[in-house]
Amino acid sequence: MNLNDDPLPPQPPDSSEVTPRIDPQTEAAPTTIPEVPIVLEELVPEDLRAAWGWLDLSLFLLVGIVAFLGLGLILIAGIALAHIHLAEIQTSPRLAGILNVIADVFLFLTLMGYLALQMRLRFRVPFWRTIGWRPLERGYSPPALRLFGFIATGFVLALVVQIGSTIFGTKTELPIERLFEDRLTVILVLVLSVLMAPLVEETIFRGYIYPVVARSFGRGIGIVATGTLFGLLHAAQLWGGWTQIALLVFVGIVLTYTRAATRTVVASYLVHLGYNLTVSVGFIVGTHWLKVLPPPP
Repeated sequence: MNLNDDPLPPQPPDSSEVTPRIDPQTEAAPTTIPEVPIVLEELVPEDLRAAWGWLDLSLFLLVGIVAFLGLGLILIAGIALAHIHLAEIQTSPRLAGILNVIADVFLFLTLMGYLALQMRLRFRVPFWRTIGWRPLERGYSPPALRLFGFIATGFVLALVVQIGSTIFGTKTELPIERLFEDRLTVILVLVLSVLMAPLVEETIFRGYIYPVVARSFGRGIGIVATGTLFGLLHAAQLWGGWTQIALLVFVGIVLTYTRAATRTVVASYLVHLGYNLTVSVGFIVGTHWLKVLPPPP
């Protein structure tokens, strides 16, 4: 027998020439399940999504403190250059009131400017919509009617607070009452409370602070905590009037609840505007169009 006639041992198939067989059942049902990443941001409601957090709130507080102290130094320097004595400020309702209004405007502009720069330069996002000023959601009623409804809610809220203050209020003279002893000061304070205060305060409390607190502890705690902070930060003006402070905390909670329920600062702003407008008009009417106040010299 010729050795060359022996059959060759079996050789492994060439992978380049043989097409592997694929079991369709195995292909359709893989043995491993791919991991699907969970995006936590999608689990947060849209109105609570914010690029800022507790560290940013702390920095914002620091900016407010520095602005307040800096303003104090500026006012002290201005008073010294104008040769105005401290006793003159204490005895002049007009001078004290004007300085108070100047301080409020300066703080409002500083805090709003800081937030605008933070949104634009650090987070690179549009300011107003990011800070919570989203359009009102469409409803069954006309837009004008809904706007009027929020303002009317502020009117009712002001009446409730006024009734509560009348029944349970204190007879102690409050620090804020000194601002209403001079006609010019009253006009400046009322204009500030209607045109500027609702916009700035709603942006800060309901637009900037509330999303962080609600995202961390839930909407309920966020509403109560933000509203309470709003009331307590006004306590210096109402010191001694504990009922008035408690009522203002109630107002803050109602405003925050409105923002949470509607998911926009626009709604709480309109309620706040209606509230301040009602209080201002009520004061003007109650003083017979400011006739009972001393006229400016």
